[in-house]
Amino acid sequence: METFSDEALKRTHHCGQLRSSDIDAEVRLAGWVRSYRDHGGVVFIDLRDREGITQVVFDPDVGGEEMHTLARAIRNEWVIAVKGKVRPRGEDRVNPKLDTGEIEVICDELNVLNRAQPVPFEPDEYHSTSEENRLKYRYIDLRRTEMTRALRLRHQICRVMRAALDEDGFVEVETPFLTKSTPEGARDFLVPSRMQDAAFYALPQSPQLFKQVLMVGGLDRYYQIVRCFRDEDLRADRQPEFTQLDIEMSFATEADVMDVTNRIMRSVCELSGKSFPDEVPVMSFAEAVRRFGSDRPDLRFGMELIDVSDIVKETDFGVFTGAIDAGGVVKCIVVPGGAEMTRKETDGLAEWARGFGAGGMAVTKVAEGGALETGIAKFMAPVAAGLIERTGARAGDLLCFGSDKTTIVNRVLGELRCKLARERGMIDPGAMEWLWVVDFPLVEWNEDENRWDSLHHPFTAPKVEDMDKLDSDPGSVRSRAYDIVCNGLEMGGGSIRIHNLDVQEQVFRLLGISHEEARAKFSFLLDALSYGAPPHGGIAFGLDRTAMMMIGAGSIRDVIAFPKTQRGVCPLTGAPSDVDHMQLTELNLRIMDEPHNQ
Repeated sequence: METFSDEALKRTHHCGQLRSSDIDAEVRLAGWVRSYRDHGGVVFIDLRDREGITQVVFDPDVGGEEMHTLARAIRNEWVIAVKGKVRPRGEDRVNPKLDTGEIEVICDELNVLNRAQPVPFEPDEYHSTSEENRLKYRYIDLRRTEMTRALRLRHQICRVMRAALDEDGFVEVETPFLTKSTPEGARDFLVPSRMQDAAFYALPQSPQLFKQVLMVGGLDRYYQIVRCFRDEDLRADRQPEFTQLDIEMSFATEADVMDVTNRIMRSVCELSGKSFPDEVPVMSFAEAVRRFGSDRPDLRFGMELIDVSDIVKETDFGVFTGAIDAGGVVKCIVVPGGAEMTRKETDGLAEWARGFGAGGMAVTKVAEGGALETGIAKFMAPVAAGLIERTGARAGDLLCFGSDKTTIVNRVLGELRCKLARERGMIDPGAMEWLWVVDFPLVEWNEDENRWDSLHHPFTAPKVEDMDKLDSDPGSVRSRAYDIVCNGLEMGGGSIRIHNLDVQEQVFRLLGISHEEARAKFSFLLDALSYGAPPHGGIAFGLDRTAMMMIGAGSIRDVIAFPKTQRGVCPLTGAPSDVDHMQLTELNLRIMDEPHNQ
């Protein structure tokens, strides 16, 4: 067992703090051995902690032979403490990659605080290590600079969010984790109750109902950085448990909520060295989908969707005319310089489009003089001049067409513009294009179940001017919902809520939620609305996604200390796992069949 004095733990500096101004200072450092180099008579190590790296030198002429012998036994990831004097490295040995690259510490006292077995992977070699292995040994992965930086930035983001909200008079209030199961668009995680037989709590998908009740309770301005839980299929930007900044305001309009959000995100961007506009542009849902094929458009590049139905219906190309006759549309995007793409590449677009429900992808290239060549050029020749004028295409560009139902065309071309922009290097990696999307439809038709569904949630208020269409034409009713989007990612979303009980019951009827079902699931909210609810609204945006965007990570798993895999598994702890039979008995539960995953 290693022995050391308390004095060895009294660090004077972190490993990333020393500079040339500290030369000749006596310092104490402690951390992990990042690398080890034995140059015969002298040993060099890089000592790492969360602040950075310092080179430490062990010279037998300074620390003595016993210390030098111990230094030669040190290996990577051992935990050590050193004392010594700061000295310059010399101009020919400066390491410009390190903040401490101009200095080193010549050690005169070494304490081994703990030895380490050979690690499954070196923190600096994470690129060649599987993610599953990194998550299984997360405590090693967390030692690398990128993870430390991400988690510290996440902490700082929370700090500036709280500061901005405190300045605006918001009160942080915690809401329950053990609550009632309510339909919110995803499956609930259920928790059996030991004290109430055959009854279950649900982990909250969001604090939606509680924050509305807080408004009825007169809190006026609430926020919470809160854990939320959704049992859904995972992607790179999804986790079964995630964190969001949740906000609710009384006596507020859409503009009020958007203004508060802009101030918060401006502070976050300033902290992270990112740009944020003086005024965030606002675009309607209808315009966003029409121009970009998505309600979260990426504005860092062009290639907008252009409706050419009226032009191509004059051709003999049955694919286009058939789609138009069936009530669909024909749209296209212009790919700058896309004429250089090979036949194999353009044929690949057709196969790719089928994966999004399209029948294929028609293309043609623009030649000199405005002529069209290859692909469907012979069918488009009679209307070539009209297409060139409408689209603004130039020689060397590629036209990609979608023809089908409007929803399919928008989806396919919306995805295609993003795919081609990424692949063709059209995106400025440093750009930050923010946008508010408003006036979402209140409901959307569920063809499988032959009923209306809420586009957001059933507590979203309809626009006042559309109220008279709730019963007669619900599909045309716009909601008072809004999303804030950055670089094609939805960063947050919210709405002005329904605060009138009669309107809430009318929306429930539209959604096919009976009076009895509404009382069973939402009785406490409905009761609250009947006792003097103020007009109110709010927003929630993902902390994980915000941190991912600010740090430039590829996945939210890179900004979460202990994330789950895409199968919802924690490789570090082995969760989810079996539980003791006695625990099941206390809960009056019994496993009926063998687990499906075994």
